[in-house]
Amino acid sequence: MALSTPDQRRDRRLQLRATASEEELFKVAAARQGLNLTDFILRSAREKAEQALADRTRFVLDDKQWTAFMAALDRPAQAKPRLRELFKERHVAKRRP
Repeated sequence: MALSTPDQRRDRRLQLRATASEEELFKVAAARQGLNLTDFILRSAREKAEQALADRTRFVLDDKQWTAFMAALDRPAQAKPRLRELFKERHVAKRRP
């Protein structure tokens, strides 16, 4: 999945509901950053979405964990006879008569 980039043409409309105080907060924050409300909300939402996805795709290891991880990657491959047989079978979607 490609991440959004700020320079892409905007061709979708999003609608949301907010309280008056939330709207004021967003407007003040946008103005302080020199952005219009749309750019501020989209930038903030995009950053939050990318962080949420990064938390699912990146992980941090301490030195001991890193050493164990690298050792597992460096181990020679092991033969997996059942896996080899599985790949010889017809695709599940093509098994129907």
